[in-house]
Amino acid sequence: MKIKKDITPKADIGDYMKVFACTAVMMQTVLSLVLSTNPSFSYQTPIGIIYNLVKFTAPAFIFGILYTTTRTTNENTWGDYGSYLKKQWSALFVPTIWWTLAYLLIFPNVQQVNKFNNFGSFCWHFINGNAAPHLWYNTMMLQFIILMPFFWALAHWIKNNNTRGIITITLTVVFFAAWIYFYDVQVFHGPHEQSWYLLDRIFISFVIYGIFGVVAWMFRDKFEKFLKKAFPILIILIIAVFYWTNHELFAFGYPVKLSNAPYYKPSMTLYALLVIGLVATLAIRHINTDSKALPIFHFLATYAYRAYLSNVFWLQIIWRLGSNFLPQINPIATIIICYLLTWILSFASAYTFHILWFKVKSTVTKPTVQTETK
Repeated sequence: MKIKKDITPKADIGDYMKVFACTAVMMQTVLSLVLSTNPSFSYQTPIGIIYNLVKFTAPAFIFGILYTTTRTTNENTWGDYGSYLKKQWSALFVPTIWWTLAYLLIFPNVQQVNKFNNFGSFCWHFINGNAAPHLWYNTMMLQFIILMPFFWALAHWIKNNNTRGIITITLTVVFFAAWIYFYDVQVFHGPHEQSWYLLDRIFISFVIYGIFGVVAWMFRDKFEKFLKKAFPILIILIIAVFYWTNHELFAFGYPVKLSNAPYYKPSMTLYALLVIGLVATLAIRHINTDSKALPIFHFLATYAYRAYLSNVFWLQIIWRLGSNFLPQINPIATIIICYLLTWILSFASAYTFHILWFKVKSTVTKPTVQTETK
């Protein structure tokens, strides 16, 4: 199984990561909302297990973004930074601004930690990710976009040099292990749990996935060979680590608190990396066989970020419209209904808004045709 040198534009590994991550993060949102209704402990157990199952979203998204960006821009330098940011402004920052405003003005009840009470706190919530439960990740992800020249420099440095690649991986693992230990001692149920909570949205907390995304593309042939040989081991390891994450979560007892399953633990880090490996294996197989799924994944990946931004908004509407029956029916049925509707509305709105915005821009920028006077 040899990965194509000239990766087809139909989709790449990064596209698969974005689609899986976006699909899974919507489930996290639904699980959190249903758990807030205080279902019986017998239902809290599967909710906790499913939550751990989909607890790979932010790492996979970061890996996917850096993989695809490195594939398309690894030759870039600081001289390309301006044009790169201009492109990202319309693709990422503009949707972020609109959806953040929507949450703060239309659904202020979904704010996290505290509520804004003046213009200053409004601005602070706008940028720190507290405007909605999922926007903490957005704040962190945009930092990777801003810092992209440093990842270009890394790509230039390790290019075709196995020793530098090994050094990069080793230093990254050592640094990240130290960071996880620090977070566990000082923040997670530590003395600074409340005052230092913003550390979970600083790029350092996810830098391992970004760096590994760069390395995976720069050594893509070796990455593929590794996955091919390690696939059976990955399956065994992911089952073992998944058991580990659930053991840790339920060790805190009931009621289940999803905050006891953060990304910043050795178990969650290993789980996320293993899921990334399995998703990459699937993507490589599809790429090499020119699967009919490639255009579908590429299409969904194009709108995954905007669908992710909107998912809490649509879930709030679904929950309010179904307030007379959703909290009363079986929690598992509630999860299925809310999840499917949220997924459909999120992607449908992302596509629809994109088309409408494109038509508006085309109309505004259309050149005026002047009639020649004879």
